[in-house]
Amino acid sequence: MASSSLSSIYSPSSSFKSEVKSIHKITSFSLPNKSRFHVHALAREVSNNNNIVSKLQKHNNIGLEKNPKALWKRYADWLYQHKELGLYLDISRVGFSDEFLEEMEPRLQKAFKDMVDLEKGAIANPDEGRMVGHYWLRSPHLAPNSFLKLQIENALEGVCQFANDVVCGKIKTPSGSRFTQILSVGIGGSALGPQFVAEALAPDNPPLKIRFIDNTDPAGIDHQIAQLGPELASTLVIVISKSGGTPETRNGLLEVQKAFREAGLEFAKQGVAITQENSLLDNTARIEGWLARFPMFDWVGGRTSEMSAVGLLPAALQGIDIREMLAGAALMDEANRTTVVRDNPAALLALCWYWATDGVGSKDMVVLPYKDSLLLFSRYLQQLVMESLGKEFDLDGNRVNQGISVYGNKGSTDQHAYIQQLRDGVHNFFATFIEVLRDRPPGHDWELEPGVTCGDYLFGMLQGTRSALYSNDRESITVTVEEVTPRSVGALVALYERAVGIYASLVNINAYHQPGVEAGKKAAGEVLALQKRVLQVLNEASCKEPVEPLTLDEIADRCHCEDDIEMIYKIIAHMAANDRALIAEGSCGSPRSVKVYLGECNVDELYA
Repeated sequence: MASSSLSSIYSPSSSFKSEVKSIHKITSFSLPNKSRFHVHALAREVSNNNNIVSKLQKHNNIGLEKNPKALWKRYADWLYQHKELGLYLDISRVGFSDEFLEEMEPRLQKAFKDMVDLEKGAIANPDEGRMVGHYWLRSPHLAPNSFLKLQIENALEGVCQFANDVVCGKIKTPSGSRFTQILSVGIGGSALGPQFVAEALAPDNPPLKIRFIDNTDPAGIDHQIAQLGPELASTLVIVISKSGGTPETRNGLLEVQKAFREAGLEFAKQGVAITQENSLLDNTARIEGWLARFPMFDWVGGRTSEMSAVGLLPAALQGIDIREMLAGAALMDEANRTTVVRDNPAALLALCWYWATDGVGSKDMVVLPYKDSLLLFSRYLQQLVMESLGKEFDLDGNRVNQGISVYGNKGSTDQHAYIQQLRDGVHNFFATFIEVLRDRPPGHDWELEPGVTCGDYLFGMLQGTRSALYSNDRESITVTVEEVTPRSVGALVALYERAVGIYASLVNINAYHQPGVEAGKKAAGEVLALQKRVLQVLNEASCKEPVEPLTLDEIADRCHCEDDIEMIYKIIAHMAANDRALIAEGSCGSPRSVKVYLGECNVDELYA
């Protein structure tokens, strides 16, 4: 059953958006602007080479329908329902016009064609020369060749078999007991999806409880390990990194391995790797004989990896029905393949985003799930939307600075947090309500007062907030599911994945790369390289007799980094706070006064 190939079944081993409209470059691709279609918009002149209307004209007098009967008709006309999924989409509180829809129709048809090409295996990420195939994960028959189809099917079977073997006790800890905990080590898309699904779907008493190390914060790592306590011996550690070289994930792995050594445990017998075949992590896991390895495919990005082993393995180990998740996603994908806009929920979402943000990200998306279990959906969408759509250049090389900022809390907590500003403050957002109809399992509800349950209050808060926002011209979308189940969660993930892809096509950007993230990683590497040079200079100075404290200017000069003196100061301050460098003279609050000595010493003796 075991195999050395990650593409086979699991292998148990033997051994801000700031507003940029003033600089936005208008090209022939510029799309329709909602102000053009509002009969109540202010009259204005638009020059031939600039069709951007002032913010005042865009955001005032937008003429949202307020007549109750007309609103009811608009609601009934535009309500989308997916009967099999029990999902509804209400866009009636977004003020788009018929003229806007007519003008956007050709753009939407192009977006539909782009999505068809993507699913057929076209190079949808030109920067990296890669296909984008997360839709194949729930419909392997759509993969462009039989080899990829088999890879997907084998990976899923491997996840299911391994999870079942762990849960039923067939795969045991080195001491012969059952695994009781999962420690997932990963960051970004390797953490946000699994965290969201765990919060949304894990039963109250899962077969294995899950914890996450999703940062390189030492205190955070220590906390997670300390919380495991003696159960570290029965903890399955899942390390997730596509490249196998993500610094934060590597650091987390090294910290966990240290904890295992200190506890007298053999990490390899409890370690699982999810990574690309032949990556550094994959080779390490294979050579060291980790418990199992699962594949990440190069055609699946981190932020769209929830339906791969990245999300499915942690979910299955918690007793979540991952095949139902996949089924929900597949049903939603099918609904989103229609070219009839009214019947395509992802297209309706993308259209509303374009309308609400003027196609240039002029407003933020506030995500308000009125269900505690969906709290992390806003964080999940934050990465999915912002990392996909936040791009400096479009596909033609024009500087466009696109994106939609996403944030959110949960209802009705938001009533006591930031709804005040949303209702009465700066009009720089549109809202997305996530509604769940089922409050409790059948037979478990009761009335707090005659005719009113606890869930009725939550329902009232959602509907009241929606009405209060709309009465002050704040647009909103409402996505409703009948209950939170693996199928409905899979559908929500698929809905927003497709909406992001369609919106990216509408504004002509690549949704599947992240050059800004790579720039940040490169800059972080440069800081660490500078720190090593600073340490070398301080080491050399500490070897002199008498010991030679150095000013920041002297350190910068000896590092040949005179332009980096501020960063050198920050490095010194961080090292001093962690007892790795001694501020021999002066204060970190007065940078010019600082002189630095490396190592432990007595300041009084130093200056005696």
